Amino acid sequence: MNISSCFLGQQPLTEKELKNIQPIALAYIGDTIFDVYLRSRLVAFTTLTPAGLHQAASRYANASAQAQIMYRIEKTLTEEEHEIFRRGRNAKSHTIPKNAKPYDYRMATAFECLLGYLYLSGQDQRLIEVLETAVPELIEEVS
Repeated sequence: MNISSCFLGQQPLTEKELKNIQPIALAYIGDTIFDVYLRSRLVAFTTLTPAGLHQAASRYANASAQAQIMYRIEKTLTEEEHEIFRRGRNAKSHTIPKNAKPYDYRMATAFECLLGYLYLSGQDQRLIEVLETAVPELIEEVS
């Protein structure tokens, strides 16, 4: 059983089904996947207080940090993943947070879109590889 089937209650989505999902919707799921990953690692491997957990997670869960992650991992993406990245980066978002630069926000959306795609397609091993590549210092910091 893979991660996505636990939550979806079914097999991973097909390529055709995934192509019909808007990039912003993939990013919506990807944002949650990234948040769960960060929080899980922090809770499992630190003794931080809830406020400390939030502060530690906030270092990575923002547009600027996620844009930097995307710059770091972009070279490791497959052609298929690059296409998902491009869809996410080029997606039209009607709002951009005040504290985010537009290009950083687009790159963060691309990162989250990629995570959502990997999750919904059932590519668990690749999802974990991308997450661990994205924040290697978090793994070292809390291990």
